[in-house]
Amino acid sequence: MFSHIISHSPWYYYLLCVLLALLFTFVLYYNNKQVGELPVKITLFLSSVRFISSFIIFFLLLNLFLKHIKNETEPPFVLFAIDNSSSISASINNPDSLQALVKNLMLLRKGIGEKYKVQPVLFGSASRNTEENPNFTDKETDIQDLFREIETVYSNQNIGALIIASDGIHNKGADPLSLAEKMNFPVYTIALGDTNEFKDIAIQKVNHNQVAYFGNSFPVEVQILAKKFKDQTLNLSILQNGIEKAKEKLKINSENYSALHNFTINAETKGINTYQVKIEILKGEKNISNNSQSFMVEVIDNREKILLLANSPHPDVAALKTSILNNSMYELEYQLMSEFNKNLKAFSLVILHGGKPGSKQVEIITTCKNYGIPYWIINPASLDQLSGVRINGALNKYNDAEVVLNKSFDLFTLSDDFKKFAEQLPALNTFFGNYQVNTNSNSMLFQKIGVIETEQPILVFNETDGLKSADFIGDGLWKWKMRDYSEHENHAIFDELINKSIQYLSVKNDKSMFRITYPKIVYENQAIEIEAEVYNKSYEIINTPEVNLTLSNSKNEKFSYTFNKTDRSYKVNLGLLNPGEYHFVASVKTAEGLSEKKGLLIVKEVVAEKLNTVANHQLLNQLSSRSGGKLYYPNQSDQLLKELLKSEKIKTITYSQSGMLSLIELKTLFWVIIGFLCIEWFFRKRYLSI
Repeated sequence: MFSHIISHSPWYYYLLCVLLALLFTFVLYYNNKQVGELPVKITLFLSSVRFISSFIIFFLLLNLFLKHIKNETEPPFVLFAIDNSSSISASINNPDSLQALVKNLMLLRKGIGEKYKVQPVLFGSASRNTEENPNFTDKETDIQDLFREIETVYSNQNIGALIIASDGIHNKGADPLSLAEKMNFPVYTIALGDTNEFKDIAIQKVNHNQVAYFGNSFPVEVQILAKKFKDQTLNLSILQNGIEKAKEKLKINSENYSALHNFTINAETKGINTYQVKIEILKGEKNISNNSQSFMVEVIDNREKILLLANSPHPDVAALKTSILNNSMYELEYQLMSEFNKNLKAFSLVILHGGKPGSKQVEIITTCKNYGIPYWIINPASLDQLSGVRINGALNKYNDAEVVLNKSFDLFTLSDDFKKFAEQLPALNTFFGNYQVNTNSNSMLFQKIGVIETEQPILVFNETDGLKSADFIGDGLWKWKMRDYSEHENHAIFDELINKSIQYLSVKNDKSMFRITYPKIVYENQAIEIEAEVYNKSYEIINTPEVNLTLSNSKNEKFSYTFNKTDRSYKVNLGLLNPGEYHFVASVKTAEGLSEKKGLLIVKEVVAEKLNTVANHQLLNQLSSRSGGKLYYPNQSDQLLKELLKSEKIKTITYSQSGMLSLIELKTLFWVIIGFLCIEWFFRKRYLSI
């Protein structure tokens, strides 16, 4: 530690301190007759003590600072990351060879540890610091996550080098090369796996809908990859419970064949349906695990029925109709308001466009309120029927208003594309007047009149006593659809606004006393969490009773769980489950009696590691070369060890930390002053009795 004194006082202040100390000493010891009787040595000693203590006190009053510099050293450490994905074991069929590989890696880690501290890391689906040996069971490989983990956990630490033992196959996350270039340490790679391309036919990807409606059909897109099977013909089929639902004969026309094949499947069975895509196995294939792939589709029969009533034909109505019809989740019925005479109970949402004061619109809205049917008023002709806002103004006075998005709107999420596009939407004709929004309403879009951004709503949602409603106060909705098409050549953003609004309004609130929320379909590497809520007769949420769950698998093996209580609800984590179907029964006993909820969980197999087992050593070489490292093979571990032990890039870092401390804060000087004064007092008491 180095220290020196810093002062901002001129030099003559220090001279003044000396003179003042001398003056105090002279007055006390040389201008005092009683002191003159003391021996000369005692007088000199006491005057010296007095001078020193006085000088220190005056010196400290100058507000001096002590600057100190402290040097600290941080030794380097080496990160040793091993790919724990199943593609490693898939490329090494011999268990003895796999065990020898692990032993070789552990010996290398031990050798590095003789000079440097080594931090072992396993990565695959996710990265984790662990001393455990790899078992090569991870279902995915995310090299990007490894670099992000290093960036987060070891930021500003002295990493001397990173060693990655991997086959270079990454099937999760983005390209890791850009992150590797940002690292300020070399990356050494150990190339595992086999780079030889062998004959193979693989189902690379299956694209499909998550949900389909009973009685409809849904598309399935299958991507096929074939290597070294040119001019071969084979069958591609889709089966359900062993029954063939679709089939296509395809011919491979190149050595590296890649193509998309489209099918249409009928949704014939309600519930979660499991389908299997199979491609014919040809002679010479080494990896046949990627010749089949399963996917699941939930077939439901509760399509929401939407009623659209218009006062008269209008471009806004046409825009609404096409947007709703494009969504297979909704069944639309359209009529003129004056001609409608059906029962409203069959509909999940009523949309009213236009209308005249005192017309049938009032009757329809009253019926919706009586039966709890959500309704949406668009381009109102009467201000009296608006549900979420009151407007004091005249119907024959209008403003041209552009759109401002309410940033605090949170009833449902909006895409970034919509948020950006909202600023470009054409102006609408809106009512001129004084707007008063209800306290239980939530505005999504505000009016911008000229350059002034107001809080007068264009689109506002309202919920009163559980009944949802909405008001769209403006004429010219069709312009938004046209602008969307002119900018993007589709209506995706306009459809998002309409469909998300309808979805929010038409979704029925669950009023049961016992609710369960859970994912119906998950992957085997995802932890399953189930949430529960319990209500009393007053419909107040409680969490005093115990909630239990019984889970059973396809072998009828049963597992019992107890939910953990949170502040207001319950949660239980089932952890990771093997692929398959699981049925569960959740139960709670309250003052109202026993309540049960049943459910089905589908756990899907992760097949990413089966699709491609050809090692990507080119990626590993790029990771090393771009960071100043080097690629090695498992039989070159001795060379890698020598390289690391003699590397000049792995070195201790010295940090210098400087600080400032006021001298007056030093306790040592305080005790020095007290010591001198005590010594002086002792001798004066002894010789002068004062």
